[in-house]
Amino acid sequence: MRMHTFISGLLLSLVATIGMVGPAQAQQPARIIVPFPPGGGTDQYVRLLAAELTKRGTQVIVENKPGASGIVAADHVARARPDGQTILMSSLGILASNTVIYDKLPYDPARDFAPVTQIAYQPSILVGRMDLPFQNIKEMVAYAKANPGKINRGSPGASILTNLAPMAFENMAGISTTHIPFNGDAPGLQALLGGQIDVHGTSITGPLQHVRAGKMRVLGVMDSKRMPQVPEAPTFKEQGYDIEALLWYSLSVPAATPRDTVDRLNRAVNQIIADPEFVTRARAIGMEPRGGTPEELSTFIKTEFDRWVPLLQSLQLPKQAL
Repeated sequence: MRMHTFISGLLLSLVATIGMVGPAQAQQPARIIVPFPPGGGTDQYVRLLAAELTKRGTQVIVENKPGASGIVAADHVARARPDGQTILMSSLGILASNTVIYDKLPYDPARDFAPVTQIAYQPSILVGRMDLPFQNIKEMVAYAKANPGKINRGSPGASILTNLAPMAFENMAGISTTHIPFNGDAPGLQALLGGQIDVHGTSITGPLQHVRAGKMRVLGVMDSKRMPQVPEAPTFKEQGYDIEALLWYSLSVPAATPRDTVDRLNRAVNQIIADPEFVTRARAIGMEPRGGTPEELSTFIKTEFDRWVPLLQSLQLPKQAL
């Protein structure tokens, strides 16, 4: 009888313990891993999205893991448990360009991730200091030809589109700059404000406040139309250079993540980015929300890979070691 009472009590204790552990585990927030330092445009947008997901019942936090053109963040997510709790903010650099830039990646962009959805896009731009002897792209080309090697150009990373697109433009225009990569957009913008670099490849989100404060100017926009945030800034096309380069951002998870988990996250995100109020808030920081299915994202990534990777290969850059 005593043994029966002891076993019954033990079972009840175990049930109670399981009951407490289960909900606690369920309440652990998912993490969106951002491959840039806090403060940049992408980080701002992902935090806006994460806050809205949390408000709507999907607990999400943002964790920054900058370094090596997104490789640190991508490798972390590739090795994570495939349970939908670790999500990568991915982009062209992580999923395509790094294969050309780096000698050997610790992750495989094609095999290690499952696409979830696109989340936003925006055109690449080139911003410059206010005290430069040129005020737009056309004048920059003339200055670069007259003063070879005098322009220092920053970017958020070697394999990121805001470096690749200016490289393509320089090749088109017959000029060259000294490229200085940073671990994200915010450090590059600070270097520009501090006078350590002359121009910086970026998107409008990070520099917008500085442009409006008169501390830097947009030299050119790589899109078919001007941006509503800076309508005074001309496009590259208006200045005689036929180039468009749209930055895009997406969410990926470890490859073995169950499809129903991917679909739940996809639905939650797409509901938010279709909300007019969210769109208004996103546009205020220079982002244009755009979603879609995992299949659409997969097709889009292949299209971007086929567009930019051959261009990068044609530049015959020496591969970087990690």
